[in-house]
Amino acid sequence: MADALIGRLRAIVGDSHVITDDAAMASFLADWRGRYAGQARAVVLPADTAQVSAVVAACAALRVPIVPQGGRTGLVMGSVPDSSGTAIVLSLRRLNRIRAIDPANRTMTVEAGCILSDVQDAAQDAGMLYPLSLAAEGSCTIGGNLSTNAGGTAVLRYGNTRELCLGLEVVNAKGEIWDGLRGLRKDNTGYALRDLFIGAEGTLGVITAAVLKLYPAPQAALTALVAVESPRHALDLLGLLQARCGAALTGFELMSTFCLQLVADQFPDLPRPFAAPHPQYVLVELSSNESSEHAHDLLESSIGQALEQDIARDAVVATSGRQALDLWKLREHIPLAQAKAGKNIKHDISLPVSRIPDFITQTDAALERAFPGCQPVTFGHLGDGNLHYNLAPPPMTTHEAFLAEQDAVNRIVHDSVAAFGGSISAEHGIGMLKRDALARYKAPVELGMMRAIKAALDPLGIMNPGKIL
Repeated sequence: MADALIGRLRAIVGDSHVITDDAAMASFLADWRGRYAGQARAVVLPADTAQVSAVVAACAALRVPIVPQGGRTGLVMGSVPDSSGTAIVLSLRRLNRIRAIDPANRTMTVEAGCILSDVQDAAQDAGMLYPLSLAAEGSCTIGGNLSTNAGGTAVLRYGNTRELCLGLEVVNAKGEIWDGLRGLRKDNTGYALRDLFIGAEGTLGVITAAVLKLYPAPQAALTALVAVESPRHALDLLGLLQARCGAALTGFELMSTFCLQLVADQFPDLPRPFAAPHPQYVLVELSSNESSEHAHDLLESSIGQALEQDIARDAVVATSGRQALDLWKLREHIPLAQAKAGKNIKHDISLPVSRIPDFITQTDAALERAFPGCQPVTFGHLGDGNLHYNLAPPPMTTHEAFLAEQDAVNRIVHDSVAAFGGSISAEHGIGMLKRDALARYKAPVELGMMRAIKAALDPLGIMNPGKIL
C-alpha cells in the first residue's frame, strides 16, 4: 500500500514534491518549540487546490491520515504528525499566490500558503490595511492563521482572524472542493460553514484559499509606553482610553516589570524608556484616519488625564517611527528573552477583561504557595482579555526540574482560568498539547456536539487525527 500511495502522490504533484527521505523530512516533523518530533510516511507539497483535492482523495481511498501544515510556527503541536509514521504531512507552502484584490469591496483573495507579512505588504501596496499582526508574521501562513483563529496585537480594534475572513475555499475529507470564496458581508443562506473550518486546526478539512477583509490605511499610528502601579490600574487606563479614543485604540498590551527586566537582561542593546522600574507597563497604540496631529493630541491628552487621575505613574510617547518600533520591540522580544533565558511553562489563556486583575493576584498567590519562588512572566493583549501567563522556575531550580512539574502547574493555572470564566486557549489552539486538558474543561454536551461535527465531516477520521479531540 505504501508504494502504491507514494507512486500515486508523485503522479499528482511531481516526484520532487513528495519527500520520503528522513533527513529531508525532519524539519516538517518537529514542533516549533523543539520539544517534540513525530514521524510521517511522506511530506507532500501540492501546487494548487486541484492537487490538494487529488492528494486528499488518494489518501481517503486508502484511509491514510493527513496532517495539514502551514508555516510551522504553532505552539500546541497542531501541525506535526504523531509517532506512528502512518500519516502524510500536507505542506501548503506552494499555494502562495495572491489571486485578487478588490479595493472597492475592500477584500483580497489569497491562497493558504501565503506568508502573513506578504499579505500585509500587498494590502499596503494597494493603499489598504490587512490588520492581523503577530510576532511570527514573517513566517506564519494565512492557512495556519485561519486554522487556529489567530489573534495578535490588533484584536481590540479589528477582531480575531475569523472576523477578518469573509469566505473560504476548502478541500473536504473526501477530496471534494467547496468554493465558498464569497466577498459578502451579509449571507444568511444556511449554516455558517466558514466558521466551522476556521479554528478547526485542519481536523475537518484543508483550507486552501480565503477572502480577507481589508481596511483603509490609517493616516497616522502613534505608540506610547505607560507605567502603571498594577493590573487594576491598567484596566482603569483601558477604560479611560476606550471612552476617549473609541475605535482609534488599536493596541493595548500589558507587560509586568519582570518581563521587561528579562528583555533588558537578554537584549541589553534595546532601549530602557524609564530611568527606574515600575510594577507594570502598558504599550498603547492609537491609529487615526484623520491626521497625525489629531492622533497625537488625542493620545497626549488622554495620557495626561490618566496621570492627573493617578491611573498612570509615567509615560513615554514615541515621537518617530523608529521610537515606536523600539517600544514594540520591548513587547515582541519577551518570548525571545524567555527562550534565551531557558524553558518556561507557558499558558495562552483568555478571561473576561474585568476579571484579569483578580485572576493575576489569586493565581500568582496559588502558584507561590505550591512552588515558592516561581516567577510569573505575565504579558499579553489586555484589551481583548488574552494573557500569556508563563512561569519561569525559582532562582535555585533548574529549568528541567521545573518542567517536570508542568502538569501540576497547568492544573493550578487552568483550574483558576475555569473558576474565573475563562478559556485555556485564547489564540494558539488546542493541538495535541492541550487535547487532554480540553476534556476536563469543556462540558460533555459541548464535546459531544464537537465530536458529532467531526464524525459528519470526517467519517474516516483521517484529517489531522489526535488534535483537539
